[in-house]
Amino acid sequence: MITDLLQRFFKLDANGTTIKTEVIAGLTTFAAMSYILVVNPGILGLSGMPVEGLITVTALSACIGTMLMALMTNYPIAMAPGMGLNAFFAFTICMTRDVPWDAALGIVFWNGILFLLLTLTGIRTKVAEAIPNALKIGVQCGIGLFIAFIGLKNAGLVVDHPATFVTLGDLSDPAVMLALAGILFTIIMVMKQVTGGILLSIVVLSLIGLFVPTETGYLTAQPDGVVGLPDSMSQTFFAMDIWYPIENFAQTWDLIFALMFVNMFDTIGTLIGVSRRANLLDESGRLPKIGSAMTADATASVAGAALGTSPVTSYVESAAGVSAGGRTGLTAMVVAICFLLSLFLTPLMKVIPLMATTPALIMVGILMMDSIRQLDFDDLGALATAVVALLAMPLTFSISEGIALGFITYVAIMLGTGKGKQVSKLTYALGLLFLLRYAFDLK
Repeated sequence: MITDLLQRFFKLDANGTTIKTEVIAGLTTFAAMSYILVVNPGILGLSGMPVEGLITVTALSACIGTMLMALMTNYPIAMAPGMGLNAFFAFTICMTRDVPWDAALGIVFWNGILFLLLTLTGIRTKVAEAIPNALKIGVQCGIGLFIAFIGLKNAGLVVDHPATFVTLGDLSDPAVMLALAGILFTIIMVMKQVTGGILLSIVVLSLIGLFVPTETGYLTAQPDGVVGLPDSMSQTFFAMDIWYPIENFAQTWDLIFALMFVNMFDTIGTLIGVSRRANLLDESGRLPKIGSAMTADATASVAGAALGTSPVTSYVESAAGVSAGGRTGLTAMVVAICFLLSLFLTPLMKVIPLMATTPALIMVGILMMDSIRQLDFDDLGALATAVVALLAMPLTFSISEGIALGFITYVAIMLGTGKGKQVSKLTYALGLLFLLRYAFDLK
């Protein structure tokens, strides 16, 4: 009876798939993206958030978001707190702009609400079309560089220097050498298309860390057990300060916009990319249920803010499950169940050292640089816009600054070269607002 129910609800026959294939695809996708369970808490913890419970928050938000996607679209696309978005939350909003973490969750909440309204009203399409392609590429690549830089910093491979700002770290340090070996191992695993290669790297480095001595013990601490109850998330559950962004709108509007900008184009790119591989696009190359998919994404971000995490978004690792034959929402439901079950492995995940997660950050950063090949290198204006945005992010340690400078650069170049009529009104407005923000130091 359950088999028949699954067949009818997920339209397995119509999509040319079976329950067995969908389950295998779901397990494959989970293996490919489960690294987020340890990487996300590590990044969010740097923002000042209480670390206790962040694994629980990450798993539950991924479970809820993925279930929403499965039920609302019947697509084999999984969701979780987004890489890049969590870095924006921790390093730009909290650490660079000194916004308290509970107020930052309020910004995430309003980002989700705004994203949802734009999707339901159809304005999302107009906003997407108004943003120049060069800026989209520059932002995505810039976030990739930013994430990779954070990974290098956390690994100790890059350290600060009073004269040159940054320099090479101490390679004689066993932890630094182990991180470097992990980076190379991760790249090789991904190149060989090993399912869950990033997760495998985290596991291997954590196991080796059990035998690497430090001043306080060993690089990887001994776990209290293998299986246990999930940590309480009482410290972050509904802890968001939703009034802070409203009361401090002059200082937070750009953060809300930048978060929505990154979230929107990250989601659109992932949805189209994974759907193309799954043959879900129509004859015009459009995704039939993209409105529902974006609604699921926005709703998941609101739910994530309530739980206590950065925006939840669609994961490109869903392509791993699609390659394994996943074609329906049943694949996504299997991923959601896996995230739920993973909560009981919390004792193991809590002892994974920061060093072990750095290769994951760098690998994700490398993969995000993929879109650079879509840039028209013969168009100097487009090239300059993209380069300013992508360089500004790691160098200013802020994603929002990269976006702002990218907008200003694009508008200035178009006006200066007599191409002002090709610029949309929205782009003009944003370029002016960002310029005024700098002129009056509204940060």
